[in-house]
Amino acid sequence: MEERNLSVVNEFIFSGLTDHPELQVPLFGVFLLIYVLTLVGNGGMFLIIKTDSRLHIPMYFFLQNLSLCDLCYSSVICPKMLRNFLAERKSISYTACAVQMYFFITFVDIDSLLLAVMAYDRYVAICNPLGYRVTMSRQRCNLLVGGVCTVGLVDALILTCFTFRLSFCHSNIISHYFCDIPPLMALSCSDTHVNEIVLFASICYTVVSSIVTILLSYVCIISTIVQIRSAEGRRKTFSTCTCHLTAVVMFHGTLLFMYFRPTSSYSMDTDKIASVFYTLVIPMLNPLVYSLRNREVKDALRKAINKLLTMS
Repeated sequence: MEERNLSVVNEFIFSGLTDHPELQVPLFGVFLLIYVLTLVGNGGMFLIIKTDSRLHIPMYFFLQNLSLCDLCYSSVICPKMLRNFLAERKSISYTACAVQMYFFITFVDIDSLLLAVMAYDRYVAICNPLGYRVTMSRQRCNLLVGGVCTVGLVDALILTCFTFRLSFCHSNIISHYFCDIPPLMALSCSDTHVNEIVLFASICYTVVSSIVTILLSYVCIISTIVQIRSAEGRRKTFSTCTCHLTAVVMFHGTLLFMYFRPTSSYSMDTDKIASVFYTLVIPMLNPLVYSLRNREVKDALRKAINKLLTMS
């Protein structure tokens, strides 16, 4: 009984991004700026799409949900991370750690699958333009987003339950800045073989299936574009996909690097840097990618700014 009690952990301690105390305040300033830009960018994108009737089409409906998802999953990580930069003891309770992991996995899954849905939307718009309004009806769009959210919630529940069934008896210091699955499995004194299989299956189901859907969609899109005789027509058609492709490469490229590189090259420090990119930097960049390279969004943003200036 005493040996069993040793495995009970009431809280975890984060090692954080760095061990150097002199870097804590500068890093706090940098990541506070990143988080503010993320809130403003994604919140602004969400409101612009919601209020501008010209953007009430499936492509922007999915973009609106992507912005909301980016805002949410960055908010799951960043506030606690900012607090820990200034705290002497970077702790999180056992329950709070599980909750953070659950919502983080949920929003990452939703983000990944939404990118696949957006690729499918571009495929229908370019390869079957006459049937686009029927295929991508409002009801179909709501079902797609609802399905994506359901998959994210269920997958997160499975992964979180499997992770927190492990025993943590050697140490409660997480070599990370948030509750992610790999550092917690590394911390456990239980057999993690089953967890590794479940994690791999989850990644294949969400990330890999998303990437395959995107690749197949763009194979069809490119084959359709090359049949367009006008060079200007090809350019205009493909320009509607460039923003989405940029977001896909940034997000999925980082996830593939995180979870599919050889075990021999695994490093917790490298893992932290990659995690910073896809948990904090990419959610900040996505609104910039879609606003700077999309004429309709730029027009809507210009209209909203002019309206605010007129009101003031």
